[in-house]
Amino acid sequence: MTSIVPTEPAKVSGPKIRTSAVRTGRPARTAPAALAPRARLLPSLAAVYRAQLSRARVARIPLLFVATFQSVGIMVLMRGVVDGGAEARAVVAGSSVLVVAFVALNLLAQYFGQLRAGGGLDHYATLPVPPAAVVLGAAGAYASFTVPGTIVTAVAGSALFGLPMTHLWVLVAVIPLSGAALSGLGAALGLLAPRQELATLLGQLGMSAALLLGVLPAERLPGPVGWARDLLPSTYGVEALSRSFDAHPDWAVVVLDLAVCAAVGVLSLAVATWAYRRAAVR
Repeated sequence: MTSIVPTEPAKVSGPKIRTSAVRTGRPARTAPAALAPRARLLPSLAAVYRAQLSRARVARIPLLFVATFQSVGIMVLMRGVVDGGAEARAVVAGSSVLVVAFVALNLLAQYFGQLRAGGGLDHYATLPVPPAAVVLGAAGAYASFTVPGTIVTAVAGSALFGLPMTHLWVLVAVIPLSGAALSGLGAALGLLAPRQELATLLGQLGMSAALLLGVLPAERLPGPVGWARDLLPSTYGVEALSRSFDAHPDWAVVVLDLAVCAAVGVLSLAVATWAYRRAAVR
């Protein structure tokens, strides 16, 4: 039998090897892959807000009940001491804003303190979102829970002390501006506190300050305590709401109080964002 053997080696098909790589013995260089663009502020803020809102939805009813019951109870107690006039307006306005302080200041300080102590900031640090989106999203979610309780407290206080409800629409501006100022302060306290227990303590002290300095009429406070009241972010929201109970409010002064509250809110949220960056890199 005759066997047929090819006289030339068969050509193997496959990828061609660059002669330069074979000559030098080094792998060929490839261009680095382009990184994905960093997420923008507004979409990131919306995503963090929705996530925080769904996370805290389970505890919404207890939070609203405790914050509202506390403020309404304070007004009932003060009803035996205050008859009406400017003092009654101060009590109702201070008790209404106290609902915001309970959630946005006290609970937010505890949340960020727990997040820092448990290593939760490491998770947010790996996400391609701006630090401001994390702070604003969490602050907005917690402040949103205060809307029903604040409205209920203001309406109940107006009925209890016989105050007019004509201008209660001012709450549309008072709630978000006071919430922003107090949320920024609460987040900064939680992020700057070296321990979780200290963050909880600072949040409770801040809420106590909002209670004493906001509910009590300013005319009855001593001089140094009155200066401390002027430094509290929620004071200007209380003043704006209190002036709206007048028969003919001075709207220029109300707008000025709300403008100061907005400026303090921007400043406190900026400090909270800086505190978040500082805590995230440690």
